[in-house]
Amino acid sequence: MKRKNLLRVWIVLVACILALAAGIGIGSVMIFPADILGILGNKLFSLPLPAAVEASEVSIVWSIRFPRCLSAFLAGAALSASGTVMQSILRNPLASSYTLGVSSGASLGAAVVIVAGFTLPLAGALTLPLFGFVFGLGTVLAVIGFASRMDRGLENQTIILTGMVFSLFVNACMTLLSVLHQNYMQQLIRWQMGSFSGNSWEQVGILAVVMAAGVLYLCRFTRQMDMMTFGEEAARTMGVDTKRAKLKLIVAASLLTGTAVCFTGTVGFIDLIAPHVTRRVFGPAHKYVLPVSALFGGAFMVLADTLARTVLAPAELPVGAVTALIGAPFFAWVYFKGRGKA
Repeated sequence: MKRKNLLRVWIVLVACILALAAGIGIGSVMIFPADILGILGNKLFSLPLPAAVEASEVSIVWSIRFPRCLSAFLAGAALSASGTVMQSILRNPLASSYTLGVSSGASLGAAVVIVAGFTLPLAGALTLPLFGFVFGLGTVLAVIGFASRMDRGLENQTIILTGMVFSLFVNACMTLLSVLHQNYMQQLIRWQMGSFSGNSWEQVGILAVVMAAGVLYLCRFTRQMDMMTFGEEAARTMGVDTKRAKLKLIVAASLLTGTAVCFTGTVGFIDLIAPHVTRRVFGPAHKYVLPVSALFGGAFMVLADTLARTVLAPAELPVGAVTALIGAPFFAWVYFKGRGKA
């Protein structure tokens, strides 16, 4: 079984490379894989450019498509890792950062920064993800606090329903903010639908650092997550401090979601589908589920963004609409097919 899973991991890695190649190469100007490799070799290792490569193609690959595809991959990976954590600790396939209000809170934090137009003196470019993290974490802590008052046992269903209510409330605040600041309305509406357009290397750098640090930190808790899937009581008998572990996992997941949302807007379904599909293929062990979900979610996001910018070119669809159109029926098919076999 271990050897099969290692082979599957390599297949997923190859799929990620192919997805990135497709995202970089497909567009109004088609760029072939050999030319992409030549451009990247020139930029990264100062190798000579192939004679057939034009200067405009170098600019398209290095300045536009490559940072955009990397942003999509990193955001998808961060959201999928976050969704894996939420599903694990709440033991519910419908649990995610979106259903718990983290994404809505992060979006509201980003909207406040956009409307106010300020930058923290020491944070600089980190102001946006910092506010997204603080608002996202604040929302999920408010959800847990309110749910604990409503249900002392803090049942998972209570947390999820409370999270959905808070998400609706925060989204209403976003709508009110858009109406009160109509000069930012178009930007805020586009933000709520999700887009990778215009993402720069600076944003890629921040996303890469946060995603790598967050996923590596979460990998330390894969054994605890395995135990918590059997229930909190069972996990406590096996020596897991469930309350402390839950808090650490929720904070880390909120950081991943908050940062991704701040640079991409609201994109749904990735964090629901990726962990669920990965468990179907690799089994329940989180030492595989967590990193592979991140890889799968990253590749899926790149392909969704490629469709968003090409299917109605020169117009561009919101990537959140594409993920929902693909994700909703696919998730329903996977979920109900599994139930039919049970």
